[in-house]
Amino acid sequence: MSEAVPSPVPTPTSPWQRGRAFLRGTENWILTIALAVMILLPLIEAGLRKVGHSGLAGTNSIVQHLTLIIGMLGGAVAAREARLLAMSSANTFFKGRMKAFAAIFSGGFAAAITVFLCVAGWQFAQSTKEAGDKMAYDVPTWMVQMVMPIGFGLIVWRLLWHASEKWKGRAIAAAITVAVAWFAVKTTIDVEKLVTPALIVLLLATVLGAPVFVTLGGAAVILFWGMDFPIASVPLDHYSLVTNPSLPAIPLFTLAGYFLAEGGASRRLIRVFQALFRPVPGGTAIVTCVACAFFTTFTGASGVTILALGGLLMPVLIAEKYSERNALGLLTSAGALGSLFPPCLPLFLYAIIAGNARADVPLELIFLGGLIPGLLLVAGTAGLGAWQGRKGVTERPKFNGKEAWAALWDAKWELAIPLIALGGIFGGIATAVETAAMTAFYAFCVETFVYRDLKLTKDVPRVMTEGGLVVGGVLLILGVALAFTNYLVTSQAAMSALDWVQANIKSPYVFLLALNIFLLIVGCLMDVYSAIIVIVPLLVPMGAAFGIDPIHLGIVFLANLELGFLTPPVGMNLFLASYRFNKPLPEVYRAVIPMVIVRLIIVLLITYIPFFTTWLPELYKRMHESGATP
Repeated sequence: MSEAVPSPVPTPTSPWQRGRAFLRGTENWILTIALAVMILLPLIEAGLRKVGHSGLAGTNSIVQHLTLIIGMLGGAVAAREARLLAMSSANTFFKGRMKAFAAIFSGGFAAAITVFLCVAGWQFAQSTKEAGDKMAYDVPTWMVQMVMPIGFGLIVWRLLWHASEKWKGRAIAAAITVAVAWFAVKTTIDVEKLVTPALIVLLLATVLGAPVFVTLGGAAVILFWGMDFPIASVPLDHYSLVTNPSLPAIPLFTLAGYFLAEGGASRRLIRVFQALFRPVPGGTAIVTCVACAFFTTFTGASGVTILALGGLLMPVLIAEKYSERNALGLLTSAGALGSLFPPCLPLFLYAIIAGNARADVPLELIFLGGLIPGLLLVAGTAGLGAWQGRKGVTERPKFNGKEAWAALWDAKWELAIPLIALGGIFGGIATAVETAAMTAFYAFCVETFVYRDLKLTKDVPRVMTEGGLVVGGVLLILGVALAFTNYLVTSQAAMSALDWVQANIKSPYVFLLALNIFLLIVGCLMDVYSAIIVIVPLLVPMGAAFGIDPIHLGIVFLANLELGFLTPPVGMNLFLASYRFNKPLPEVYRAVIPMVIVRLIIVLLITYIPFFTTWLPELYKRMHESGATP
């Protein structure tokens, strides 16, 4: 999902280059400042409340609208760096003219869809202006909402720019954009007859490399267009989701993860895990799985884990006499661990979306529900890794108490981060957003002032821009995905799907098996965030119809998607591992298949034994009812 921050741009010489450099620097600094303010405001609010004051007026509204700004600007920066997440990697197999055609066509069509999103964003902001809505301190809401058409406008330009390395190719892509937009506006053909052909062209652009947000947003625009609905409903849904009161926790926890990943935390934590686990049988596999799960828990993106830790852990595994294939399979699989541990972002998002679908999913309970299944997945992956490396072990090192203590002491500040994150939420000390702000601020202070791995003026803005880029790419997808979901609701597709399932599936066990198969396919084709937005509102009523606990349903959902990242031929982590370790995809497929089989068995256990998921939430509820918890 993320790659390393691009290398510095060469010193600009022409006015054109200077203008681009100025825009680039301005975007980076606005993103950095917005994230900094988003951290500080909840901290000030929590601090004032603790000393008996009522807090700052309008803090929640400001933070929610900062999320909108960060989402749109971060999306524009992701487009600038050509790092918008794509659903298909088919274009990586093309060569020569076919590759150029794929880039130009998908870029031109994607830009056309984004033009409509830009226009819809403008219409939405103008309707808010006419309504006279205001946010905190009497600031007109439409002024902040204008970031939507501005952000989409920047993305249009950058999609066209990256459509080709040559001006001729960019001109062709722009011509495709103009032609599509002109035809959509001027056509005299019955619009209903054009919906299916338009969706087919959208599918083709997706296969050729159009970004995920274009696929989902384009589907929403086309389908609402066919129903003669105003396309301003798309940015309305985008705005309502991104300004959800709980959503600011996502960029804040992501930022905390990036401070850790870009600092020296990986080295210190791997040293801790090696000191504690290498002396036990299968210790190196345990180190690999625990380290990867720790980082994925905070970054929320397993791709970041593979890219950040792969270079550190691969030499360790090879030194332990792992075959290159087994080391590759273990690292690829371990990179998809951690999404079930709190405070990982998919858990947050599932709680929000399931709650919108009228399911009772308190954040504390979904966090607890993921603990045992997450540990089972870590144990299963580490167990197979240990078995694969058994022949290479000649002599395990003895436990060294002094080294273990030294490693723990060296990493003590970073090891406290999970306690801060979970203590704030479960201890009733702060809200989820305030806890996320505390975690991000703590990670910033630790990496900048305690360990001094990050330089305040040189590294911190770069890391915050990188975090904002990833968050922007995700929020861009989430906003348009909600619009697509709302089409499914408006068109009664959700009720039709529920009726079909109830008519054709009578057993909850058969339903869960069908769900496993369906979600494996979804996990291959969609990122976890858009899958949550699109699938969960359809899934929750089905689960309720079969009497399945929504917490259990959520963990089954996320565990299957986590496995989908590894499933050949198009699981996302397979492509990231191929890129990171410079291995052909068929070799990655062969390496990961044993891990996929073990993970599938564990996912089935999680699916059919609800106890693993429901025991801790039920225990917590009983303790809460008896007054034993805050």
